Amino acid sequence: MSLAVLRSRALAGMEAPEVAVEVHLANGLPSFTLVGLPDTEVREARDRVRAAIQNARFEFPSRRVTVNLAPADLPKEGGRFDLPIALGILIASGQLPGAAAAGCEFAGELSLSGELRPVSGMLPMCLRAARAGHRLVVPRGNAAEAALVRDAVVLPAASLLEICAHLAGRGELEVWRGEAPVAEAIFPDLAEVKGQAHAKRALEVAAAGGHSLLMVGPPGTGKSMLAARFPGVLPAMSEEEALESAAVRSTCGGFPVEEWRRRPFRAPHHSASAAALVGGGAVPRPGEISLAHNGVLFLDELPEFDRRVLEALREPLESGRITVSRAARRSDFPARFQLVAAMNPCPCGYLGGGRCRCTPEQVERYRAKLSGPLLDRIDICVEVPAVAEDELARRAPAEGSAAVRARVEAARERQIARQGHPNFALGPAEVEAFCAPDAAGAALLRQALVRLGLSARGYHRVLRLARSIADLAGAAHVASAHVAEAVQYRRGLVSARAPDHRN
Repeated sequence: MSLAVLRSRALAGMEAPEVAVEVHLANGLPSFTLVGLPDTEVREARDRVRAAIQNARFEFPSRRVTVNLAPADLPKEGGRFDLPIALGILIASGQLPGAAAAGCEFAGELSLSGELRPVSGMLPMCLRAARAGHRLVVPRGNAAEAALVRDAVVLPAASLLEICAHLAGRGELEVWRGEAPVAEAIFPDLAEVKGQAHAKRALEVAAAGGHSLLMVGPPGTGKSMLAARFPGVLPAMSEEEALESAAVRSTCGGFPVEEWRRRPFRAPHHSASAAALVGGGAVPRPGEISLAHNGVLFLDELPEFDRRVLEALREPLESGRITVSRAARRSDFPARFQLVAAMNPCPCGYLGGGRCRCTPEQVERYRAKLSGPLLDRIDICVEVPAVAEDELARRAPAEGSAAVRARVEAARERQIARQGHPNFALGPAEVEAFCAPDAAGAALLRQALVRLGLSARGYHRVLRLARSIADLAGAAHVASAHVAEAVQYRRGLVSARAPDHRN
């Protein structure tokens, strides 16, 4: 048989379309031709495959070898096609039977000695293979990651020889049955933060409903400490959420299984580019907002980010997805992240005290880096003032993350039971149905609408926020007290936009 066809998968954003690896041997001068829109890494497979076959004590055919990666219009990248190409050559040359390869997909990079090396993007590939009902033969280094997919049949191998023995019936690849990883809490405890009761309450409300949060305060008051402890008060991840987040990480070099069901926490430096934050590149790759999917994106020193970088956050904050378009490719990535940001009140950080020497114009330029449309998409703004000396010296134990997380999880359960998703995802019709306040709350909201100049978006965000506060209190209906607290958080956004020039 001079023709062999095996299955593998490419990587296109978060998708893993099937690729048919077709190998044909023909008479003529010895050559090795690789077609099907391969990139440089795939074209280099010719030398890796030749050396791996020879070092595995097989004969590389002295014939005209043509490898086609179909469909031809789908770009192929990475070393994942080394293994199916090598097996296809051995099957087409009659050195291996091809019947055992039916119903299997193959992916793996070959070393020159024939050892298998792990590849990126294994989780999306395994998800699609499991849906197609195929077994997946992978490098042993990818086995634990691939087996995170519940219904997948993963056959790990350490070398090309092991797979050849399996196909020839002289050995058997065992289905991976490693133990499921156990998620461990690694985030620091909220009890370590002294004082800041108001900011801790804001974090609890934000966690309960999945709301975005901005903390404003002078240097050294605990903004970064609070943000680092925020993931520890979020509800545990569901298996679906964990798989989505792990699949994004997998496309960027692999997912460490010890982080299974651990909320992502991404904190890029303020010098990050727009491509680093939202994704990009000639071959589109996910950015920080996608790597923070189902987790937290912390932007410290918010006004120090380039304004164009911050403006790129506006659409994914609303839609929960980001589309990266290039001349030849277009990729969609999930980006349902919770934004937590921190900033100083002025360039020097000490606005309102005797130490501040910023002019009104400097303060205005500093805060003008945050546009109105961006601030309008932030639900909560809370002040984080300097901690009093008696608070710092107090040794009394503060409430820890576990107690706060218990209340947050109870509030989330009420939301899921009522509408099927957290409050941040409520649509306009759902806001009207589930967030309608009582008469006193409606009157208070009308006053806030006029005094704070709320937009239609801001109006709905206040109602969603009030609903989360009511859920934390275990209340069936939104009362005026819940609306008042929500309006208070929204009032902070007005002060963040309009600086106070008193020094």
